[in-house]
Amino acid sequence: MSKSALVCGAGGFIGSHLVKRLKKEGYWVRGVDLKYPEFSKTAADEFLILDLREQPNCEKTVRPLNGRPFDEVYQLAADMGGMGFIQTAECEIMRNSALINIHMTNAAAAAEVKRYLFSSSACVYRDMKPEEPELSEEEAYPAFPDNEYGWEKLYAERMAMAYGRRFGMVVRIARFQNTYGPEGTWQGGREKAPAAFCRKVAEAEDGGEIEAWGDGQAMRAYTYIDDLLDGIRLLMQSDLEDGVNIGRREYVSVDELARTVAEVAGKRIRIKHIPGPVGVSARNFRVDRISSLGWTSKISLKEGISRTYPWIKAQVEAKKK
Repeated sequence: MSKSALVCGAGGFIGSHLVKRLKKEGYWVRGVDLKYPEFSKTAADEFLILDLREQPNCEKTVRPLNGRPFDEVYQLAADMGGMGFIQTAECEIMRNSALINIHMTNAAAAAEVKRYLFSSSACVYRDMKPEEPELSEEEAYPAFPDNEYGWEKLYAERMAMAYGRRFGMVVRIARFQNTYGPEGTWQGGREKAPAAFCRKVAEAEDGGEIEAWGDGQAMRAYTYIDDLLDGIRLLMQSDLEDGVNIGRREYVSVDELARTVAEVAGKRIRIKHIPGPVGVSARNFRVDRISSLGWTSKISLKEGISRTYPWIKAQVEAKKK
């Protein structure tokens, strides 16, 4: 029998792409989420619509396949979105994500799952200045995340590692950077900055104006979905314990991101800065640990936007019809 994998959050952007990757590698895959993938049919062999905030549903989710525990579980399910959502839905984020992680970690250990990957976030790190040296994974402590999403992620990391120690479950912690690509959320308030700017530029006329929160100087780095999936798969099979950063080291300002999208679109765009949630000034972290496995980010921001913008433009045009 082929290896088996469970992907929680399989209806979301990263989860649906991960299911496709695992299927290409020959896995039998069960996907679980509150919803099916929005933009394509799931590639999972089995897809369960379940609310993972409920303990019985988590126990059903990890139920052994033909009496054999899952070889790998990828816990990506979370209540999350872009900065606007993170700053306005603090209570929902902490309650919903904490419930999911408490019940999923316990259920996976009880079901004797062999390897368990938890998707954490670069939001576990403190606010930084753009010129500050990059942080290593250990420098998430002393802890001082900028938002409640980051605090919940830190707690969930520690819980997963504690269960791993007690029950002998191999636990891997992936700290994701801002990830983008086709088939990601692009409207509705939960979209991340790359998708938001792709939508705004697609909607704007050549020579038109788009809005950006803040002064446009906050620094960020963005990772294309294929690079992230490479890192996830390498980490799951590795011996690396504790948190591991996965992200591209190509830092750009918010304005530079918007100008990159406009360049790809072939449009002249003016940027209007308006008040709004910005988040940290910068978040710079090292990738030595994941690079030790042979991982490298292959896709530049411009190339990634060149792959993403046409897809979002097509969604915008289809919505007009």
